[in-house]
Amino acid sequence: MKKTIIAAAALLMAAGSFAQAQTKAPEYEFTTIKENKITPVKNQFRSGTCWCFSTLSFIESEILRQTGVETDLSEMFVVSRAYHDRAVKYVRLDGTLGFSAGSSFGDVFQVIKKYGIATQEQYPGLQYGTSLPEQNEMDAVLAAYVRAVVANPNKKLSTAWLKGLDGVLQAYQGEWPELSTTQAKRDELKINVDDYVNICSFASEELYQPHIIEVADNWRWGAAYNVTMDEMMDILYKAVEGGYTVAWGADVSESGFTRNGLAIVPKPVEAKPAAGSDQEHWLGKEEAKPEQAAAALPEEMTITDEMRQLAYDCKETTDDHGMHIFGVAKDQNGNKYFMVKNSWGDSGKYHGIWYASDAYVRYKTLNFIVHKDALSKDMKKKLNIK
Repeated sequence: MKKTIIAAAALLMAAGSFAQAQTKAPEYEFTTIKENKITPVKNQFRSGTCWCFSTLSFIESEILRQTGVETDLSEMFVVSRAYHDRAVKYVRLDGTLGFSAGSSFGDVFQVIKKYGIATQEQYPGLQYGTSLPEQNEMDAVLAAYVRAVVANPNKKLSTAWLKGLDGVLQAYQGEWPELSTTQAKRDELKINVDDYVNICSFASEELYQPHIIEVADNWRWGAAYNVTMDEMMDILYKAVEGGYTVAWGADVSESGFTRNGLAIVPKPVEAKPAAGSDQEHWLGKEEAKPEQAAAALPEEMTITDEMRQLAYDCKETTDDHGMHIFGVAKDQNGNKYFMVKNSWGDSGKYHGIWYASDAYVRYKTLNFIVHKDALSKDMKKKLNIK
């Protein structure tokens, strides 16, 4: 069903001592082109678990798409089981592995493959006295614990350290359900982790081959198929148009990613002549004008493969945040935006939904996961996916 959402966009105004025309801030008018089914927005609150919230949101939409059943999966079950696996690898590698709350989409799929899944009702995972995730204390305790184990004052690991770790995890998050129960739930919900593909686009890597994304949170060293930027965008658009949603990993540190549900990459605004400048000396002062109608929407940058690669190499594009793409909309000028479900609760103008422009997604996407059937026959052939 079509709907139009109007939002005021914040503009950065250059300060000057000369008189300026008073203009109204531009307003975005979003019209939905395609919207696929999602489950309600959740709140990760004080936890670095966007990777889990976004992936499970994606999987919940996949269950909806394939079975029509709406379910509420337990993020904390995945977080707890993933921490266990990460601790084992951290100790095996003598502490030369990132150990934090952050992780990757692939982590969720590996947990589901190995341990199954629990619903929120089966495993709320909040044993530390709050109604929303507040995991700073737990994260700090776990990090200190594994550092102590790696220091290994006995020069030989005990047989108790992993039981001790699991004791900490279950004290904070609850006892895990029986393995047979969670594996049965996975099978009941028809979650086949082998049906999903990870896509990235790096100019520095060989095309159409798996590439390990080199960020610290990718501690399982999961690989993504490398495609061109235009192919990446084509996959995204065709997936949404075909009824699929996407788990989307992106950088959100740009000023164009606002608190009010907008993600754009505006072109730098040319500075106006300041009082006493050489430009003002030769061209004179700008005439003040009466209040005008709403200003035009800001023009966005044209993104290239080289710009994407440079931003990644210079650490301007990092794995900041995992979100869930579920639709496509357009503004009043016909420019397209992806509709994105976030995990920050009922926040911003659109109650937990963001509108990310084509330019923003081209520029700031790190990787995404989609069902393999969303890929075209030609792309499957290029990637050697059956």
